[in-house]
Amino acid sequence: MMDSHRTSGGGASRLDGEVRDVTATTGYSASAAARASDVWKVYGSGEAQVIALRGVSAEFERGRFTAIMGPSGSGKSTLMHCLAGLDSVTRGTVAIGETTVTGLGDAGLTKLRRDKVGFIFQQFNLLPTLTAKENILLPLSIAGRKPDPAWYDVVIDTVGLRDRLGHRPAQLSGGQQQRVACARALVARPEVIFADEPTGNLDSRSGAEVLNFLRSSVRQHGQTIVMVTHDPTAAAYADRVVFLADGEIVSELIEPTADTVLDTMKKLDTPAEVTG
Repeated sequence: MMDSHRTSGGGASRLDGEVRDVTATTGYSASAAARASDVWKVYGSGEAQVIALRGVSAEFERGRFTAIMGPSGSGKSTLMHCLAGLDSVTRGTVAIGETTVTGLGDAGLTKLRRDKVGFIFQQFNLLPTLTAKENILLPLSIAGRKPDPAWYDVVIDTVGLRDRLGHRPAQLSGGQQQRVACARALVARPEVIFADEPTGNLDSRSGAEVLNFLRSSVRQHGQTIVMVTHDPTAAAYADRVVFLADGEIVSELIEPTADTVLDTMKKLDTPAEVTG
C-alpha cells in the first residue's frame, strides 16, 4: 500500500485530495525553468506496486546547470522523465516555465516537447543519412520553423564543429556526435534541456568536451540544463547537485566538486559507479 506520509525536503507530502498550485504549495518562483510539487510516481498495484517518487518537490532555476544523482532505483531518471513530460505523475504537479505539464493531452505534450524542451540522451540518436548540420536543424524543420541565423552561429561556434557540419555521423567521433546532439537540443532555444547520462558512452576526453559545452551554454548563453548522471566528475561541472534515494530528495550540493560529490555519495551509501 502506498505510504502517503513520507516527506521530501522537510515538507509534508500527501497523495489524497486535489492537486494544488505549485507556487502556493512550495513557495517556488513562477519563473523557475522547471519545477515539481509533491510529485509521486507509482507503478503497478498490490504486491507488485513500486513507488518510484515519494512526494518530491524541487525547482530548477533558469540559467543554471543542475545534476541529479542517486543509486539504481533512486528515482532520478523517473524524476527527469516526469519533469520533461515523457512520463505522467501519479499525484502532484510538474511545470515547465509557466506551463503546467500535469494534465496535458497528447497534442499539448507534443507542443511542449517541440517548443520548450530539449533532450540529450546517452545514445546520440542522430540520423545516419543526414549531415551534422541537417541533424542539428531537424527538429526545427519538422516543426516548420527556421533557425535564428545569429543564434545558430553562436551554437555552432560554442559546440566547435563548424568544420564538420557537412559530415555524416559515421564520419564523426563519439564526442563529436554527442556535441551535434547537444547543438540540436540548443538551437531551438528551449526553456530547459534535459540530459540523461550524456557522457555515458564517451571516453573521458570526449566526455569532458561535451560537459564543457554544456557548462558554457549555461554560463555564456543562459541555457538551463538538468542532467542525470552517476559520475561525480560529470556532476562537478554543474552549479548544483540534487541527490535522490528511495524516491526522495535527501541532499544537495551547491558549487560541487568531484570530491564533495563523492563524499556525499559515500555518506548516502550510494556507490558512484552504480547507475540508475
